[in-house]
Amino acid sequence: MLLDIFDPKAPPRAIGIDLGTTNSIVAVVTDERPQALVTCDGTALLPSVVYYGSRDTVIVGRAAQAHLEREPQRTIASAKRYMGRSHAEVAQERLSRVKLLQPKTAEDARVVRFDVGERAVTPVEVSAEILRSLKTSAVDQLTHVGGVVITVPAYFDDAQRQATRDAARLAGLEVLRLINEPTAAAVAYGLERGQDGVFAVYDLGGGTFDVTVLELQAGVFQVRSTGGDSQLGGDDVDRLLAAQLLLAQGFAEKDAVPPEVTSLALESARRLKHALTDAEAATLTLPKRGGGELDFGLERAQLAELCGPLLERTGQACRRALRDAEVTAADLQGVILVGGSTRMPAVRAYVEKAFGREPLSDLDPDLVVAYGAALSAAALSGQGDDVLLLDVLPLSLGVETMGGGVDKILPRNTTIPAGARSTFTTYADGQTGFELHVVQGERELAKDCRSLARFTLRGIPPMPAGLARLDVHFDVDENGLLQVRARETTTGVEQKVEVRPSYGLSDDMIEDMLIDALEHGETDLEARRLADASVEAKRVLLATRKSLATDADLLETPERERIEHAAAALEQAIEAGSDARLIQSRMEALDVATKDWAGRRMNRAIQGALGGHGVLDVERSVEGARGVDSHVEEHEQNRTRRTGL
Repeated sequence: MLLDIFDPKAPPRAIGIDLGTTNSIVAVVTDERPQALVTCDGTALLPSVVYYGSRDTVIVGRAAQAHLEREPQRTIASAKRYMGRSHAEVAQERLSRVKLLQPKTAEDARVVRFDVGERAVTPVEVSAEILRSLKTSAVDQLTHVGGVVITVPAYFDDAQRQATRDAARLAGLEVLRLINEPTAAAVAYGLERGQDGVFAVYDLGGGTFDVTVLELQAGVFQVRSTGGDSQLGGDDVDRLLAAQLLLAQGFAEKDAVPPEVTSLALESARRLKHALTDAEAATLTLPKRGGGELDFGLERAQLAELCGPLLERTGQACRRALRDAEVTAADLQGVILVGGSTRMPAVRAYVEKAFGREPLSDLDPDLVVAYGAALSAAALSGQGDDVLLLDVLPLSLGVETMGGGVDKILPRNTTIPAGARSTFTTYADGQTGFELHVVQGERELAKDCRSLARFTLRGIPPMPAGLARLDVHFDVDENGLLQVRARETTTGVEQKVEVRPSYGLSDDMIEDMLIDALEHGETDLEARRLADASVEAKRVLLATRKSLATDADLLETPERERIEHAAAALEQAIEAGSDARLIQSRMEALDVATKDWAGRRMNRAIQGALGGHGVLDVERSVEGARGVDSHVEEHEQNRTRRTGL
């Protein structure tokens, strides 16, 4: 008999975890190759199900799965679908096993809470139980566990990624890195095959879909584009099938379905789906509403037709990812299948048709993501080959400017980690603070994008409009988490915030952001131009009227009439909501009307300086004179925008 020799001086082993919607896996690199560890269920796959019994009893895995039909309201499955989402976003879901706790305050509504009897738990706490169970299995087999790399869907937003880190912290794990699931799969395939080139990763799991186009070159994995849907997966196929089963049982579409009936229908749908993976047809027996039983049969072709619209949603994301990466399907060296749902024949046939080639599936699609996480963990902890991962942002990040436009500081598909900055200035005289509104999305106006965070920088001494300068720095780390720093340059007042956005992106929001950006591109751009022109026009009018009050003695009567007429015409264009071109032309007319007068005001400012005034007084006077006839300002390569409280 062979015995493992325990070495108390052995360094801790870094592990990789695929925290999945349906199943979760923990893996480690041994002898330079990844392997999945056996979980408490005696297999590599741990069902991502948690049962909350009385007296604080918590059961994870297959044993918890057995309670789904008996006690569905105490048993939480697919918690990953709820990570980082608000109560309102999930309350309308039909055919859900979970019972949601009704929020009492607006703050409570930001986080989903499951009512499991004597207590309420959040998706973060449920995920922490799963991670804790995986950690226990790893400790039992490795003795010393170090850091962990956890995989997340590429289209998880900042809130969902932060929720995943919080779950790991609750489970007592040190997160070395969050890595996108398609990237992890590509790492496993790339290091296994040692083949350079451009690959697409089609990742359809239990609750999420991702597609990523990336290039492998000499051990460097560079993501070129990413897309997907954080609320699309095998669970949605189960729901479609369950709806058919309930109709057959005698329930109408609008009927309220008891939780235990819903749970039975979903479990039956899952079994039927799995059966049709291996067989052309399958039948199961169901209880009828009102008593009795019925036999429900389904053919594989019928299932393919039923889930056709879901597959087409994945196809839209695939086409966009190829376009963003500036490649065609013919340019790819391969298409990698990831996720348990890609075992469905309908999915494989769709992928082959969409990409014009048979996809790669020689590595187990259930395990390949965990393998990539383990390889990344080994590299980050110095226990394996160096792996350089260059991921990208799925959506643009920016701030709202005065008038409601968006300054996109970090565009989507920017390689991360990344940093960028933009410079802003004040809009009103005496402004003592800046309010920063951080948004995410592709539209030109902030109201059409996803709000991430708001914060205020105070303590700025009152100055004339346009003199204060605010440098805003965006930094996104390798985990895709955003940090914003704002600094007023003349005073050094600074504030830093780790963005914890309002939870989270619903199933269609990310898809809609990109599609809407394409469909409304022209109208969005015109609306942005109008907003910017209106803001600048109001500033020019304010400066003109302020100057009329202080330097009217430098005006001749006909000249004043021309200026007032031009100002009134500009104000009328703003109030009427005219297009940006008309506002711009009337601003130019006001510039012409004030040109000579602005020159005389400039001369007076200079003479005042020669008469003994301070430098700051001169600067303010000159700035005021210039404000009438100059309304465009550029500072090197940094775009200056006006924002304020």
